[in-house]
Amino acid sequence: MKYENITRAVFLKRPNRFIAEVEVDGHKETVHVKNTGRCRELLIPGCEVWLTEPGTEGRKTKYDLIAVRKSTGVLFNIDSQAPNKVVKEWLYGQGYDRMIPEYTYGDSRIDFYMERGSEKYLMEVKGCTLERDGVGYFPDAPTERGVKHIHELIRAKKEGYRAILAFAIQMDGVKEVRANVATHPEFGEALSEAEKSGVEILFLQCHVEPDELVIR
Repeated sequence: MKYENITRAVFLKRPNRFIAEVEVDGHKETVHVKNTGRCRELLIPGCEVWLTEPGTEGRKTKYDLIAVRKSTGVLFNIDSQAPNKVVKEWLYGQGYDRMIPEYTYGDSRIDFYMERGSEKYLMEVKGCTLERDGVGYFPDAPTERGVKHIHELIRAKKEGYRAILAFAIQMDGVKEVRANVATHPEFGEALSEAEKSGVEILFLQCHVEPDELVIR
């Protein structure tokens, strides 16, 4: 997936989950942060960030903050909408006969429903933006919704679906994602139960550029 109208900036501070203050071409700008997670290891004053300018009429902010370069030099895409978009592009090339995004199953909306021959698949996608020592961790902040989705996948597996939990790793150089039990132990318990139940755990390694996110 590609972004248009990319601009480099310097991160200054994040007053709340939804906005940040950055410096663009020598002036201060308030921008929308496309990730409500904490991102504490990434959004550090003085770091390099990348913005996109959607050009939507009536917006309060001109820019969206979509990427940040960590102190290690690695570029992270932190756009929470990017994982579903890039996975959708990827799925089109995987030979499924049918694919439906935002599929209603039980009390949830699962990200993707697919069919291949007689097999039916349900896939939930989670974007990973937290990395420690070359390993990805999820979630960055507690997610009751994420736990609910895992339980829906477990139920789907019991009902005969191929159930998949896919982690889109929004940085280069990371091959696996583990449960961030220090932040949300219940998610770790649900992930462990899913693995034992036969839910497939998929790690989708990505390459990140300021204007691009692509699954390797």
